[in-house]
Amino acid sequence: MKKIGIIICARYQDCGGGKCFRALRERHGGFSLYGPDEEVEIVGYANCGGCPGGNIEHVPAEFLKNGCDVVHLATGLVVGYPPCPSISQFKQFIESHYGLPVVVGTHPIPLKYLETHSKLSFWNAEGVKEFVDPLLTEHRRVMESYN
Repeated sequence: MKKIGIIICARYQDCGGGKCFRALRERHGGFSLYGPDEEVEIVGYANCGGCPGGNIEHVPAEFLKNGCDVVHLATGLVVGYPPCPSISQFKQFIESHYGLPVVVGTHPIPLKYLETHSKLSFWNAEGVKEFVDPLLTEHRRVMESYN
């Protein structure tokens, strides 16, 4: 069984997680890494604590207490406006300090965000593009269903 912790952007701290949990069930977006028959369990769900990400220091420890195998940084960190400038640092810190692999992305990028963001210069900027590209592998209909 794969035990997963999810960290979302604090701007969306009231998010109920519907898109993330749906993507996990359907194995879309960042959760396409897990086979349809692979058992998965969410062992933690928290926000980053707000800029510059104060909870990143502590939340993974709580995830580990619950048996966490991998941390997913939610898609909202990538598609929020502006995208989180600290994604790379969050990933590096969690992997080096806690020894947990980090996947950037949960649900697919909603098509409405893609259509807007792809017109903006920062979308292809160094440090953002590397996290965007893996979330663009879904069929257009799937991305639209996450609008």
